[in-house]
Amino acid sequence: MREAGLVVWLAHQRVAKMIGPGVSTAEINEQIRLTFQEHGAVPLFLNYPPDSARPFPAETCISVNEQVVHGIPGNRRLKPGEIVKVDTGCSIGGWCGDAAVTHAIGSITAKVQSLLDVTRAALNGAILALGECRKWSEVAQRIEAIVRPHRFGIVESMVGHGIGRKLHEAPDVPNYFDPEWKNDFAIRPGLVLAIEPMINLGTKEVQENRDGWTIVSRDRSFSAHFEHTVAITEDGPQRLTCEPTEAEWQARAWPDWLPPREQWLRW
Repeated sequence: MREAGLVVWLAHQRVAKMIGPGVSTAEINEQIRLTFQEHGAVPLFLNYPPDSARPFPAETCISVNEQVVHGIPGNRRLKPGEIVKVDTGCSIGGWCGDAAVTHAIGSITAKVQSLLDVTRAALNGAILALGECRKWSEVAQRIEAIVRPHRFGIVESMVGHGIGRKLHEAPDVPNYFDPEWKNDFAIRPGLVLAIEPMINLGTKEVQENRDGWTIVSRDRSFSAHFEHTVAITEDGPQRLTCEPTEAEWQARAWPDWLPPREQWLRW
């Protein structure tokens, strides 16, 4: 899964260097497609789910502004002041990796920047909490503690998920705390989760667009989304979709195709 995660990370690196005003969402998807192709990775989103009457038509979900998730790439060109969420995943050798990043296009308002910062902090806080909490409900409370003071809406109708041989596996991984939630689970070594807080500037309520895929905030407020695939190990949580760690760097434990270290972008 680490190898798949590295390819996902590399795809995000490639996108981060080309994204900006005037770039179309289809062009972003093409860079993701090429990255997967070059490294023999199988895209997880393309034609998902395979038994659906309307499977997803691209390698990447690209969602702009009020689009929360599952946006379909196309001819839309990004403009200054917008934000775009890039969510993608692949498998290598039958093992999966999945990650999402929200990018600002040019200069954005202070409120929208706060939305991005808080959503990223919610993800980082959840990953840190995995090493300290016994159950996911405790982690979810940590996420709420980060987000609620800003009065942003935590999307509840869509959640993170387990991941391994398949993109979506048990358990469901909510970003909110519900004292009546009956599907709580223990944090234990061997568990791998796709943790992905989706936070709206306004209401938590969302709805589906007419294309059958794109989810938007009901009040059309901007929405942010960050995600990592994270393994719980005996030594604590490990991000599988991030740049090589210092230990990996020192041990030279990464594929030859990774770019030079000085070219890495952190997100």
